Amino acid sequence: MELEPLRAYLLGKPGAREDFPFGPEHAVYKVGEKMFALVSLEEDPLRMNLKCDPDHALSLREYYPAVTPGYHMNKRHWNTVTLDGTIPRVELLSMVDDSYTLVVGSLKKGEREALRGG
Repeated sequence: MELEPLRAYLLGKPGAREDFPFGPEHAVYKVGEKMFALVSLEEDPLRMNLKCDPDHALSLREYYPAVTPGYHMNKRHWNTVTLDGTIPRVELLSMVDDSYTLVVGSLKKGEREALRGG
């Protein structure tokens, strides 16, 4: 997956924003003040860290060689996904969706309601 379609998908999530707290080479995508994705912009192929349910994270790592324990992250809750074309687009977007949903679920009730427009 190329950077711009990925970036558009990440920013298309309700309340999502892009930040660069670690410098210009790492785009961080947040909802509220919590990160749900980190994209290493200078890697070729691109690499992205995504939050994941611990059991599902292990399953993804076993099935896809391009999914490894989260680099510089809590390896139980984060995966690093190498965007080398070996993971189907629908699966990759599902991983993004899961990460976003997990992070939204950890937000305060008022923040979650604001994202839903209520």
